[in-house]
Amino acid sequence: MTEDLAGRTALVSGAGNGLGRAIALALAGANARVILVGRTEETLRETAEHLAGVAGTPGPGHPGGVLIATCDVASPESVDALRDSLAGEDVSLLVNNAGVGGPVQALTDIEPSEWDAVFGANVRSVYLMCRAFLPAMYRRGSGDVINVASVTGKRPLTRRTPYAASKMAVLGLTRTLAFEAGPRGVQVNSLSPGPCRGARMTRNFTAEAAATGTTYAQAEEAYVSRAALHRLVEEDEVAHAVLAMLRMPGLCGADIDLSAGMIAPA
Repeated sequence: MTEDLAGRTALVSGAGNGLGRAIALALAGANARVILVGRTEETLRETAEHLAGVAGTPGPGHPGGVLIATCDVASPESVDALRDSLAGEDVSLLVNNAGVGGPVQALTDIEPSEWDAVFGANVRSVYLMCRAFLPAMYRRGSGDVINVASVTGKRPLTRRTPYAASKMAVLGLTRTLAFEAGPRGVQVNSLSPGPCRGARMTRNFTAEAAATGTTYAQAEEAYVSRAALHRLVEEDEVAHAVLAMLRMPGLCGADIDLSAGMIAPA
């Protein structure tokens, strides 16, 4: 599969760590030119160092064919500036991965500013990035958009209402946008991972344990016990799922569950 994406340019938001870094690494391994987007240049450079040994044809001034672009994807001005700065790039694959977990609290304890921050990072960002980069795909008559949602958008998760609501919104956005973009040759889909092993879930398990008066191990077990495979999802598995979705020509308006069976009845 090393030549699947040769000649294509992929933009990955939230690429400084975690799932974004894993997805970018997989795309580079498939010979895509990768644009790493995030708020912190330092973490993006760390990702670029990981990619340097596997990326495809190098671009001028961009070792390993990797380009770094800082952006607050929840800000219209920042996203517009990003689009303008990439006017010379033929972005044909957009992975909207940026997002935040938000507070681990009862809804009545969540401040409106916290709610808005989650929706800004998780939903508004998807809207803004699609708004910025879809027109060029429409003119070309081809392209792919993959929005990283979550299994939490499809089943309850206590003390996580803004996150769950935001990810359900991403699913609705994806399905509706697919009908706008499909006739123009652009396939829009979402990928819903379950809890992934990594820094974010470590923070979430720690917060959940504190909120419920349990141990970290008990908080983690409460999550994995809901999955048919009784385990967390690995970040590399999510990255491979992105590549698999790109190998499905008829996939449009779909949501791919990658949760180790998290949506299976408990």
